[in-house]
Amino acid sequence: MFPQLFRIGDFFLPTYGLLVALGFLTGLWTASRLAAKSGLDKEAVLNLGVYTALGGLLGAKLFLFLMDLGYYLENPSEIFSLSTLQAGGIFFGGLIVALIVAFWYMRRKNLPGLATADAFAPGIAIGHALGRAGCFAAGCCWGIESRLPWAVTFTNPESHRLFGVPLGIPLHPTQLYEAIAEAIIFVILYRRFLRPHQPGAIIGLYLVLYPSVRFLVEFVRAHDAMNPHFGPLVLEQWIALGLVALGVRLMTRREGPSPKEPRKGRSRLSAAR
Repeated sequence: MFPQLFRIGDFFLPTYGLLVALGFLTGLWTASRLAAKSGLDKEAVLNLGVYTALGGLLGAKLFLFLMDLGYYLENPSEIFSLSTLQAGGIFFGGLIVALIVAFWYMRRKNLPGLATADAFAPGIAIGHALGRAGCFAAGCCWGIESRLPWAVTFTNPESHRLFGVPLGIPLHPTQLYEAIAEAIIFVILYRRFLRPHQPGAIIGLYLVLYPSVRFLVEFVRAHDAMNPHFGPLVLEQWIALGLVALGVRLMTRREGPSPKEPRKGRSRLSAAR
């Protein structure tokens, strides 16, 4: 649609990059705000956000290479090409690596894991919503052909050159499906966070909601080929199912029973027994 916000000579501002940066800053601001409400160390939470973002970018690119390893082995120069550098990568890959980095940093700084993850969950949702809007503007992560009234047709040659999106063909706007869903999920998570909840309930709810959306969207998202090693489902759908299971586990967990207090009004004799 609009891969370049504006161009002056050889310089141009990519719409995707701008929206991803805006999504990161919005998500980080949201996380720091909710962390303060939870009594967490705000500075440590901000640093955690930066480290996990870097890990997420690395993981997204790494999974992008792994998902199409044969192509990159045959064309190693493409690893550092402009189209690869501008591509967003695989979100689930970024999420997995970001979680690993977050686990390491939280242990190092003695941050409560589940409570900290809860503070980040709404920020992840709104940040991802803006990132998916960037995908739509750039033309990557497109859907399969569709004749539905809301199908979109890409016409910008730059989008085709950079990302390979088909031009002149009505497609499912899979980027917008996820962007709208993540915006709704953000509202749900934020409102739920403001109510009393067990540690892990908010991040658990996110891991149920978004992967469920992603599982369904994958059915109308364009793929080079179905994955024969995993049956009718692609790898992203299997990852989504695993994350949903983890989310359900976090939502249904119960903290251990607290020590019982002595009953009031008991005599010294009965208490001694």
